[in-house]
Amino acid sequence: MKYTFLERLIKTTPEFESIRRELEKCTETIIECYKNGGKVLVCGNGGSAADSEHIVGEFLKGFMKKRPLSDKKIEELNKLAGNEFAQNLQESLPAISLASQSGIMTAVINDLGQDVMYAQQVLGLCNENDVCIGISTSGNSVNVVNALATAKFKKAKTIALTGEKESKMSRLADVSVRVPSTSTPCIQEYHIKVYHAFCADAEEAFYKV
Repeated sequence: MKYTFLERLIKTTPEFESIRRELEKCTETIIECYKNGGKVLVCGNGGSAADSEHIVGEFLKGFMKKRPLSDKKIEELNKLAGNEFAQNLQESLPAISLASQSGIMTAVINDLGQDVMYAQQVLGLCNENDVCIGISTSGNSVNVVNALATAKFKKAKTIALTGEKESKMSRLADVSVRVPSTSTPCIQEYHIKVYHAFCADAEEAFYKV
């Protein structure tokens, strides 16, 4: 299947041609998750934690599309609230940034240790139809590795976004996107390009307006 934004990405960043199949599989996995009523969980550390929040932002509201609610939904929501607010809402693809859950995350770090700060959340939140995306420039961040392992235990699909070197995450994940660089800043820049493409193509699959 051809993905509009993935094709644009490869055209503007030709070095991604070498990982075309992995990028296609990443997008396919996310779209299949949403078709099956699942959600996307995302985690990472530092800049990759910020990327986790960025990805979730693109899924939860309009990214390249406006995603308007139906007139029926707007009418029902406005009636419940007693005011007109629903016309400002947009349709949403469910996603959670595990890096943003400060209460449970700090409780786990304090009580159980930082290596399970994401795995504990995955254990409680992840279901069979979900996808867990782990982001790490090295591919060896222990807490992200543990999150992906826990997601696989819960029968969810797993995606790793890493640099080009083989790593614990690339060996563990169902889909491993190893962007073609060993430089941390360059890997992070590539990751933004990658997730902008799969977020836009997932949106395109569900919203035509």
